[in-house]
Amino acid sequence: MYRRTPFTVITLGTGAALPARGRYPTAQLVQIGGASYLVDCGEGTQERLRSEGINFVGIDRIFIGHLHGDHYLGLMGLISSMHLLGRKKELHVHGPKELKEVLDVQLRASGTYLRFPLHVHTVLHNSGVVLFSDKRVTITSLALKHRIPCTGFLFKEVLGPRRLRPDRVESIPIRERVAVKNGADVTLSDGTKIPNVELTFDPHPVRSYAYCSDTAYEPALIPFLLGVDLLYHEATFTNAMVAKAKETMHSTAGQAAEIAKSARVSHLLIGHFSSRFKSVDGLLEEARAIFPNTDLSYEGGRFLVGEG
Repeated sequence: MYRRTPFTVITLGTGAALPARGRYPTAQLVQIGGASYLVDCGEGTQERLRSEGINFVGIDRIFIGHLHGDHYLGLMGLISSMHLLGRKKELHVHGPKELKEVLDVQLRASGTYLRFPLHVHTVLHNSGVVLFSDKRVTITSLALKHRIPCTGFLFKEVLGPRRLRPDRVESIPIRERVAVKNGADVTLSDGTKIPNVELTFDPHPVRSYAYCSDTAYEPALIPFLLGVDLLYHEATFTNAMVAKAKETMHSTAGQAAEIAKSARVSHLLIGHFSSRFKSVDGLLEEARAIFPNTDLSYEGGRFLVGEG
């Protein structure tokens, strides 16, 4: 029978550009269907992965939203460690067009010849472009609004098969169970036809996660975020610093909440906090005043997509 696997977001770093005690540069790990996808890779990400007990050698793909240092300066170190630890499986990295040159220069300068194939894919600054898809997930791009081209990512689960009813499994010949999961009826040896609806439940609802890192308030994102289960949206400043947010092309907690409210998402997660805030409780209060189902991201936080 079809069993649902967890869809988990692990926040490894929640800080903005400048270091702050207890906060690390941006990085997240998205786990779905047994696969792991790293989203952004700030300095020290491999250490954060180790501290969370994650075998980073097995990461399937890496997505880099833009080339500000707090979002990618840990990438070369991570790739180097994968090499030293004997990774053989090919690695796919998705990011801005300049990223391949950045990696090539570092590999060439250090005389490093990787033990595994490295494929770097260019992500164009457009929303709704499919970057990767398989039987588990489809990952598309989100055009964010920042000082340099910056891309967010939407992870959407692929609709699973129908679920066999436990009380009717024995009436379905083993050789026909895959077909029944895909919608087929069953015809018994005496010619009796059992409709699929009597043998199965509907597939589990599709779950989705949207990652919006560095961005100014951008209502153009809303159509692409409609109804997502979990939205991560940067909240670098409070509304009292809206002028600073506009100048640096970041968002306030209130603006992040407005996006979540307008897009009718289920759950909002805020992060990318300015180092000027020793406590981020005020950011949470500001967001919850507009969108109550908001939580703070935190180092090592684990958030289940589609469950709250």
